[in-house]
Amino acid sequence: MKNYHFSKIIAPKLLLMSKLVAIILLFFLGWNSTASAQEKTVDVNKDIAITKVYEQVVKEGYGTPKVYLDLANAHYFEGNYASAKKWYEKVFETEKTLINRVVLFRYKQSLKALKLSFKNNKYLAIVQH
Repeated sequence: MKNYHFSKIIAPKLLLMSKLVAIILLFFLGWNSTASAQEKTVDVNKDIAITKVYEQVVKEGYGTPKVYLDLANAHYFEGNYASAKKWYEKVFETEKTLINRVVLFRYKQSLKALKLSFKNNKYLAIVQH
């Protein structure tokens, strides 16, 4: 009678539990490897110097006002205000439709960081009129 009880009732439950544990274990192993792969991708993208890429694009003759603006913003956020000023001025010279309040604010902040005056600035005069 004991043999019947184990083989018909307990053994299937143990088999089901062991399968469930195996599935849960595989799930967590797969999830962990996916998370590790994503972290590696993020680390690779962090190492790209976007300013170097854009400057190479401009050097090769493929500069556009949008590239100049992206380059200016990248330098601005890196704290390279002299370079940011240069590229914002290039945007002002080439494409006035890209100029908005945010671009003007960043340009003025670059001038301020470089301790340059807003007075008699030809780019601010052009934009504000």
